[in-house]
Amino acid sequence: MNDDMVHATAVAVAGNGVLLTGPSGSGKSDLALRLIDRGAKLVSDDAVSIYLVDGKLMLATAPNIEGKIEVRGIGICDIDTASPVPLRLVVDLCPAVERMPLPYLTTQIRSYDIPYFALAPFEPSAAIKLEYALRAVIDGGRWPVAMNNSNEPESMDI
Repeated sequence: MNDDMVHATAVAVAGNGVLLTGPSGSGKSDLALRLIDRGAKLVSDDAVSIYLVDGKLMLATAPNIEGKIEVRGIGICDIDTASPVPLRLVVDLCPAVERMPLPYLTTQIRSYDIPYFALAPFEPSAAIKLEYALRAVIDGGRWPVAMNNSNEPESMDI
């Protein structure tokens, strides 16, 4: 297994992996806690392993922090995790977002185009907005798509 470790937090929402990205202090763990309160499971906090299995990008817990989440102002806490899960969505946390973003934005990880959107994590509705974005990805049948050298999507069975 050839994996990459990224500075991020990952959660599983109904078994679908969501990668939360942003700089330190941007609200990744805080948003993860609110999603967990709504029924999500933590995959990994602060460091996430990403690897490829049968054409699918998978998110997994970093071994040295399995079952742990940093709760700012409280410390490191034990928590149940779900790992590995298939990556479905990347959410970049930022202080301000477009009111009406372009549809079907993507970002690249390991030559895969991944559905993507930006989110202001400290808004009271942030967890609900993330769930709506994930639902749009699922309802649209969108999965990360591998790109070949010509930047055309490869035919994949995902």
